[in-house]
Amino acid sequence: MTDLDAKANLLRYLREAREALLGKLDGLSEYDVRRPLVPTGTNLLGLVKHVAVVTAGYFGEVFDRPFPRPLLSLAEGAEPNVDMWAGTDESRDDIIALWREAWAHADATIEALPIDAPGSVRWWGDVPVTLHHILVHMLAELNRHAGHADLVRELIDGQVGWRSPGDNVHEADEAWWAAYRDRLEATARSFA
Repeated sequence: MTDLDAKANLLRYLREAREALLGKLDGLSEYDVRRPLVPTGTNLLGLVKHVAVVTAGYFGEVFDRPFPRPLLSLAEGAEPNVDMWAGTDESRDDIIALWREAWAHADATIEALPIDAPGSVRWWGDVPVTLHHILVHMLAELNRHAGHADLVRELIDGQVGWRSPGDNVHEADEAWWAAYRDRLEATARSFA
């Protein structure tokens, strides 16, 4: 990497990851984006909502740049996991609008502050941080949830890929993938 501007690099990677996560909703029904496919209820629209909410908090309150509207899931005493799913009164468009609003607010904070700007994370016990710390934390958070979304999307319709179906994945037909999975299963069973 030749660009030594850490803030610009981190922002570029954040932007790529957030578009990848949002892209996991493409082409799916309202039911499929809300479907809880694992025991903890993880679902695609919930992942997008969660990342939007934490983005609003980390790039808002932490740097005394409050998000322009209240977010119930950030309030003291909020229902557990309320930011991990969309209720019947929240449409996909509502969640995507929140997502875009949160990231616009984050981008404004990132652009306005130097990388060593101080902040404080209330939900970490008022731990002092810098913008650099939060950029790294949010990149890790976002990529963690993008990985969750990759798996949930594959469970829904078999689509895999980093930004869109098929990119960054070995090109092969169903028979090849079935044989590959069988080989992995046989290897795993040898350790059972």
